[in-house]
Amino acid sequence: MAIKSCENHIGHALDVFVANEKDFPIMENLKEEEKLSTKCDFCDEQAEYLVGNK
Repeated sequence: MAIKSCENHIGHALDVFVANEKDFPIMENLKEEEKLSTKCDFCDEQAEYLVGNK
């Protein structure tokens, strides 16, 4: 599972991940070139973070 999140929705993204996966997430900052074309999964803002597991 991977969730893309803006600054405003990072708390919600972490909560959703833990609820669905029952595991601790890894939160990474997206690279500048990835931010340009990546939208938040919860709104239309530019994504800043990727919440997931490896």
